[in-house]
Amino acid sequence: QVQLQESGPGLVKPSQTLSLTCTVSGGSITTTLFYWTWIRQPPGKGLEWMGAIAYDGSTYYNPSLKSHTSISRDTSKNQFSLQLSSVTPEDTAVYYCAECPQLAIVDCSSWGQGTQVAVSS
Repeated sequence: QVQLQESGPGLVKPSQTLSLTCTVSGGSITTTLFYWTWIRQPPGKGLEWMGAIAYDGSTYYNPSLKSHTSISRDTSKNQFSLQLSSVTPEDTAVYYCAECPQLAIVDCSSWGQGTQVAVSS
């Protein structure tokens, strides 16, 4: 069974870059035909699909976030990462990584527990 675990800072200052890492165990990010996905949920709002990286390294982004979002991977550590630049308080959210069969929050089979990130000075 695939397990995912997010890690990163819980507090980021406005205009800085938020960096989060998702460590995957029980499966390889290079061999499974899934999208390794970042999702967030701001306080009081619904889930937002941010982007994903495929097993072959191809990346896909939410058009509304593409200008300041980057997803990468470290295959030697079986990890994938999210970088969100020029953050504002509106980027405060719980951030999740997940394994999803589509470029959407549909039938995602495994999720991390989520990590709370606050953007504040």
